[in-house]
Amino acid sequence: MEPILKGRNLVKRYGRVTALDHCDFDLMPGEILAVIGDNGAGKSTLIKALSGAVIPDAGTIYIEGKEVKFTSPIQARTHGIETVYQTLAMSPALSIADNMFMGREIRKEGFMGTVFRQLDRKKMETLAREKLTELGLMTIQNINQAVETLSGGQRQGVAVARAAAFGSKVIILDEPTAALGVKESRKVLELIQDVKARGIPIILISHNMPHVFEVADRIHIHRLGKRLCVIDPKDYTMSDAVAFMTGAKEPPSEAVAA
Repeated sequence: MEPILKGRNLVKRYGRVTALDHCDFDLMPGEILAVIGDNGAGKSTLIKALSGAVIPDAGTIYIEGKEVKFTSPIQARTHGIETVYQTLAMSPALSIADNMFMGREIRKEGFMGTVFRQLDRKKMETLAREKLTELGLMTIQNINQAVETLSGGQRQGVAVARAAAFGSKVIILDEPTAALGVKESRKVLELIQDVKARGIPIILISHNMPHVFEVADRIHIHRLGKRLCVIDPKDYTMSDAVAFMTGAKEPPSEAVAA
């Protein structure tokens, strides 16, 4: 099976620091792939390269077998790659609907939209409500309430719903449960499963091993700027994963070849 998103020999240097050292990457259709690694291993740089936020010095990225070159996150978006960063990148004072369509506002048809550039608020509100309902997030009563009035879990939910609404091919989630409590983390993990059930593959970057082992189909272990190995969470323990990640233990050869 051809990976939906693939990276080969990706290199990124910052002066004398090599953040990506001929790194390979494979995301298969419909899977949740967790990316784990120690601080400074190059995980963030890899994700930024795949989402257009960083331009690699060398190497190739493919979507559905076709080579792509991203010069910005907007370009990655046009290819169907959506990223939910840890900071969520939302405007707290704006409404849920406004945040969902930020940068993708729908204008009214005809003269009012083209000349006066008026927004079709009704259409945006309807679509936002539909997307949140699809993902079981309509515990949010009012689509026009400001994002700052939502709990951490609800904000994360809106950010994921926005990505699921527009990310036609791949969704990248950067530490989605990092600042959340147990109950809210549970909701976000269920949301991730819902998105996967809709057939959208997910890249999950997380330090939370129990969460990774619960939802991931495969785990990409990143070490010293490259992919060390890919493991199946059913075949290894959390201790194994941490040992591979820190260099305390060598991964088996079949995992390295994966």
